[in-house]
Amino acid sequence: MKQKFYITTAIPYVNSRPHVGHALEFVQADTIARYHRLSGEDVTLLSGADENALKNVQAAEIAGIPIQQFIDTNAQFFKELAEKLHVQFDVFQKGSDTTHHFTACQKLWELCNKNGDIYKKAYQGLYCIGCEVFYTADELDANGECLEHPGKKLDLISESNYFFRLSKYQSQLIELISTDQLKIVPPTRKNEVLSFLKQPLADISISRTNERAKNWGVPVPGDSSQRIYVWFDALNIYQSGIGFDWDEKNYSKWWPADVHVIGKGILRFHAIYWPAFLLSAKLQLPKTIFVHDYFTVNGQKMSKTLGNVIDPIELIQKYGADSLRYYFLARFSPFNDGDFSEADFKIVYNADLANGLGNLVARVAKLCETDNLDGIQDFNKTRENTETKLDIGGFTDHIKRYEFNLAIEEIWREIKLLDQEISKFEPWTKTAEERNGHLKSYVKRILSFAYHLEPFLPVTSKKIIAQFTAPKITSQPPLFPRIV
Repeated sequence: MKQKFYITTAIPYVNSRPHVGHALEFVQADTIARYHRLSGEDVTLLSGADENALKNVQAAEIAGIPIQQFIDTNAQFFKELAEKLHVQFDVFQKGSDTTHHFTACQKLWELCNKNGDIYKKAYQGLYCIGCEVFYTADELDANGECLEHPGKKLDLISESNYFFRLSKYQSQLIELISTDQLKIVPPTRKNEVLSFLKQPLADISISRTNERAKNWGVPVPGDSSQRIYVWFDALNIYQSGIGFDWDEKNYSKWWPADVHVIGKGILRFHAIYWPAFLLSAKLQLPKTIFVHDYFTVNGQKMSKTLGNVIDPIELIQKYGADSLRYYFLARFSPFNDGDFSEADFKIVYNADLANGLGNLVARVAKLCETDNLDGIQDFNKTRENTETKLDIGGFTDHIKRYEFNLAIEEIWREIKLLDQEISKFEPWTKTAEERNGHLKSYVKRILSFAYHLEPFLPVTSKKIIAQFTAPKITSQPPLFPRIV
């Protein structure tokens, strides 16, 4: 029986179209999922649409479009982005799904309430629409603004709503995180959470009135005047998408999540709120939270105000999905903010893809074609041989630590080494007999590269394998035409 592996992306708000930061996370999660599929595991990759947020309602009102139509349209843009990036979502769970998601959220609520962890009280606080969360004054910057959304004034909200006893789980969360029972990667983010947990935890609001929610969202069980707060709702997509409260067999197979892939701005919600909800409901916790940093654009944070939000669809149309995937994964460490620049992208594309991998494949294929060489047609049957298994350098360790750039670096080191060997041997100056054994060795090594590249560049990997396992090896159009 195959070992299961369940991985999720964060659930993006659909108040606007996706930007290049969403593309980055989708590719990172897909790379992890593909690696585990390649390793023979049974994998499910889930994403979805966070649709019950107030910011979605406000955006629909500004656009003059009915809210359901608005979120359906934008959610489709996210699904299309994934498809164009060759990201294989097995589940895409919408937050507005009344059949499965609404009932799953109400079930989670009832489980927490049964444990005595939900109560109602009057409250006044500063609310950030961008984060969909209340903040205290000491959590804001010097201008009294949210650290994630500077320049936006917070709303002072006074209302009666339901609270969750987050404070009850403080010591338990510290124990789970400090001992890696709930593992947070990288360690700097683990330390960030533990540092936050040194302060007294305040209970948190988990509902809002119908008036403020504009009657949109999951109704609170037993109180028709309130809607479930967006984070209590959205985080539960990780469970509702795989059967929580509607398909127990499927849910039992996949839960708990093996890894949540998230951006650093939503760490608190995933590392503190979410496990506390699950502890209260007496449900299993996710195993790992992988936290990546952000893209800046030409040295500045992406912002609609600055007009520097990059549409990833346009980049895919211009340069192809695999070249963009390569840039995301090879050019940046997931654990540092990276500056996205189209000019830099072109440099990396030409150096590593057009002149590197693409040129290597083209010249070996041409020599094989000249000598009428057969392809290695039994390659798929020999993937577990030492020539093709995932054991290049520290490749396996790097990818398990989500160090995608370092894993790719191992592959490219081997690509450059082969390039150097070919240049030194100069097979084009030899007879067919003299170079025959060398060419066969080159082909095997290129197939090994292609196999290792499958999680990162799935289309390119498939093309290379098809080219060198065909009955006869022939030249093909360039994998990566040079950008002038």
